[in-house]
Amino acid sequence: MAKDPKTEKTARDTHYATLRRQVRDAKRERGEIPTPGPQKPRKSNADWTPPKLAPEQVLLYGLHTVRAALDNPERKLIKLSATQNALVRLEISSVENFGIPFETVTPQDLDKILGPEAIHQGVMLETRPLPPRRLEALKDSPLILVLDQVTDPHNVGAIMRSAVAFDAGAVITTQRHSPTESGVLAKSASGALELIPYIQVTNLSDALGELHKLGFFSVGLDSEGPAPMEGTLTGDRIALVLGSEGKGLRQKTRETVSALARLDMPGTIKSLNVSNAAAIALYASRQHLAAKG
Repeated sequence: MAKDPKTEKTARDTHYATLRRQVRDAKRERGEIPTPGPQKPRKSNADWTPPKLAPEQVLLYGLHTVRAALDNPERKLIKLSATQNALVRLEISSVENFGIPFETVTPQDLDKILGPEAIHQGVMLETRPLPPRRLEALKDSPLILVLDQVTDPHNVGAIMRSAVAFDAGAVITTQRHSPTESGVLAKSASGALELIPYIQVTNLSDALGELHKLGFFSVGLDSEGPAPMEGTLTGDRIALVLGSEGKGLRQKTRETVSALARLDMPGTIKSLNVSNAAAIALYASRQHLAAKG
């Protein structure tokens, strides 16, 4: 029997349209192309009241974020909510394989829970926070990131992505004045939250002291540091320390790090967004460690 050319063409077109959409989504998750604005007017967050979450309740959303969480054996899964289209894009053939409750929802259902501005892409996963990690677990890692009260979860998420890209062993932050594990942080990290330990400590100076005992040379980044970073790096274990978006490193942190250094920039602007600075510092540190063999 001859194939119907119209049916064959439709199937082929649908397949290629799906591939094109997947490529666009991947580029948007990496920040290579902007996310298009909504086609219809949406309610503002002023009209939305966030749900009260229990201390051990985390709502993750977005395709890459949820897929990474589902694949993480350390993540305790509670419930998956998704549109039928999102299930297809997540490449989930059988929800029963995950052994958790599943609910089919509409995008509007998720808007009511996550807020109208959340880019949830039709999927939400209720989970428990990841188990805490101790600094002693970093004894075999040559490169880590330490954040001194970086408060914006979007910046921390972007830093996590860079940290995973450059194979850093962990991102360490303070328990106060730093974002906790959340949907916003996880979405900004685009899956990286599941791939790198996110360690929150009570006292950053004490934590730096512990890292020094583990053999780390800590470098605090400061736009007015006394020397370029490239000439400051030494040893075979590096802890990069970055300060908050506005104030930079606190005085106690400046006094505790092994050395202060700056990113030398020949242009008029001498300071960068903390996530951009982190990526550059990670690259320079990797070059130093590679030279050390």
